Amino acid sequence: MRHANYVMNTIVLLFSLILPVAVLAAEQPEIVCIQCHSTMPGKIGEPVNLWRGSVHAENGIACNACHGGDPSDAANAMSPARGFLGAPKEKAIPAFCGRCHVGVHTDYLASAHGRALGKGGPTCVTCHSNHQVLKASLDLINEKSCTRCHSFERARVIKAAMQETEAMIVGIDARIKAYKATGTDTDKLEKGLFAVRNRFHTLFHNVDVEMVKKESTQIQAELKKIEAVLQGLDDSRHKRKIAGAIVVAGALLAAVFVHLLRKTYE
Repeated sequence: MRHANYVMNTIVLLFSLILPVAVLAAEQPEIVCIQCHSTMPGKIGEPVNLWRGSVHAENGIACNACHGGDPSDAANAMSPARGFLGAPKEKAIPAFCGRCHVGVHTDYLASAHGRALGKGGPTCVTCHSNHQVLKASLDLINEKSCTRCHSFERARVIKAAMQETEAMIVGIDARIKAYKATGTDTDKLEKGLFAVRNRFHTLFHNVDVEMVKKESTQIQAELKKIEAVLQGLDDSRHKRKIAGAIVVAGALLAAVFVHLLRKTYE
């Protein structure tokens, strides 16, 4: 008993020593940009506070990912020789963001918003903000934001068409995940939904009402094909359940019948 207690106490002690080290190793130290700017007042420190509530921070994308520079050397963090880019001028903002968001950049430039770049048109930060970058979603299409530049009526129609499509995508995605969890081969369904979702996302910067409505109708037709396959899986599963229930019921009836026969002969 004493030996067992000794072993247990030793294990607990080892864990108490190893765990804090593991936690510290898992925690990444803040880069010098954040360390420095977070201590500064006013506009110089504000970007850090805004960034902390952004989708970039949520995904581990820090200052240097956009602005360049050396995030490990305070003395040279903002040195052009270390790749520091600084903040872009208004007309250069889409290309600045487009270094990562290549497809979105292409869609934006092809839109009416993109064609108005440098002529008073909106840039990425107009809708997504600069440091407190907002996650791309249909919530960004709202009356408060859109009416800063124009009427909301066209945007309202576009949003309505896209909301219906998005609801279908979310529903199908949940059904595919449910089947995958049961061990069903969903690879083809996942790839099909991925392709349709990407096509849907190209509409996010399109401000042509008729084009969005037309594309939404076509995308929904593709989604209905995926839904038809899922319905087939639902029907097959339902038939298997019925067949299983019949087999179980038959087995129970057979057992009862055998039991009654035995009673009769007894």
